[in-house]
Amino acid sequence: MTQIAKVVGVSSATVSNALSGKGRVSPKLVEKIRATAAELGYVPSNAGRALRTGRSNVLGLVLPDISNPLFPQIAQAMEVAASNAGYGVLIADSRGDVTTQTQAIARLIERGVDGLVVIPRRGTRIGSVACPVAMVDTPSTPGNTVSADHWEGGQQVIRHLKELGHHNFLFVGHDPASNVQNDRIGGMKSVLAPGDKHQTIWIESLLAGTPDQTSLGLLDHVKNGVTAIAAVSDLHALRVLTELQTAGIKVPEQVSVTGFDDLVFSPVVTPALTTVHMNMTRIAEIAIAALIKDIEAPRASPDDPDTSNYKTGSTDQNTVKADTSKVSMQLVVRGSCAPAVPSATPSPNGETL
Repeated sequence: MTQIAKVVGVSSATVSNALSGKGRVSPKLVEKIRATAAELGYVPSNAGRALRTGRSNVLGLVLPDISNPLFPQIAQAMEVAASNAGYGVLIADSRGDVTTQTQAIARLIERGVDGLVVIPRRGTRIGSVACPVAMVDTPSTPGNTVSADHWEGGQQVIRHLKELGHHNFLFVGHDPASNVQNDRIGGMKSVLAPGDKHQTIWIESLLAGTPDQTSLGLLDHVKNGVTAIAAVSDLHALRVLTELQTAGIKVPEQVSVTGFDDLVFSPVVTPALTTVHMNMTRIAEIAIAALIKDIEAPRASPDDPDTSNYKTGSTDQNTVKADTSKVSMQLVVRGSCAPAVPSATPSPNGETL
């Protein structure tokens, strides 16, 4: 800044004000100073800024499993929202493990992040940590900041299938401990009529102890009258499609299949997958805005007993609140669904396998 000041012929304080947008500096002089800074290759020192402001302008993002194609999309949405607000993002992957999730949070705090966005590992809650936290899971999760309305998404799926004449459903989940998956299936069940039939299978429970088993037994369910299979994610819907097609079952002529999340492969598989789209851009904007509002809020004295002292972690951590806690999902209708073919075959109802 001293070099810039010398070239322009102003004080270092004027250069600082012009680059930060503070103080009374004419627009013409601001433009000249910034042009000179660009010519000289000036880059602000984040370390110096952190010493001055007490903030790093960096957020941490903890993902539950970055190998799942959904989470890189969420990460990108979070990074864009943070960047638009002037913040950088450090990403950590908990790899589906609770202990790793705890370690990832600790590492990000050690690196001086101002706040965290955490998408928790299935069924876990975030304890007391030394900075503000925005949690993105599902509206029924205690402490959730903002998320998609997964329950509503499940309702949209079944309403669509019922409009096509389906009344015998198989719901496919993966992990019964997942709040998101339970909400999606709960939403599906909530719009069933007394005459509708349904069963639920949980892949993790079904295949537990039998690592060599790959079949979900879908052919038997179809033989017993199931005409629609609704999965909690496109990944599991793809597994359903593969098993049905391998068994010679035509989709959607004999069985309709739906997924969730509208992943990148969903429009290009055969048949293209009917699914539910999550507005990740809007969710990221709300989560980041709520987090930054808390980060930048004036803090009272650390000695004030009513003030959460994030920097020392001396009080219980509460996740930040947003004005909007849930964002509607959008049903995307594609070729994997068709009108139901009536079946006279009796079938069980309400079982969980």
